[in-house]
Amino acid sequence: MNMVFLFVMPLVAVAAIMLPLFVSLKRIHDKKPVNRKRAVITNIVSFFGVLLVTTLLPITGAFAAAADPAASAEGVSNGLKYIGAALSTGLGTIGTGVAVGGAAPAAIGAVSENDKAFSKALIFVALGEGVAIYGLLISILILFG
Repeated sequence: MNMVFLFVMPLVAVAAIMLPLFVSLKRIHDKKPVNRKRAVITNIVSFFGVLLVTTLLPITGAFAAAADPAASAEGVSNGLKYIGAALSTGLGTIGTGVAVGGAAPAAIGAVSENDKAFSKALIFVALGEGVAIYGLLISILILFG
């Protein structure tokens, strides 16, 4: 029973996330009006609902195979370890995208006006890229440290 549940759960999650899209496409195909704002909000709510459920079920021990409290506590600590590693990498790369998104066009403009500014511009772009490397390093330390 537990193995069937583990195979069916991802299918239900994907169906819950994709259902608003399919409903909107069906309404477009039937030439009925579609409230796009409502469809997007419904899709976002369903995504975060699935995200919340898939985050809380392992933390609460819903999938614990044994009734051993030590094994359940170890599972929670492993889960939180992976969440921390994902957050450090994810937020680091978002910060890198923001930094490089602002620095790279400015660097290209500076180099196009003055060829001697290339090394300074390269340094500023590389500083933005360093944030992603720091996030990856923290993830490695969390996972294997």
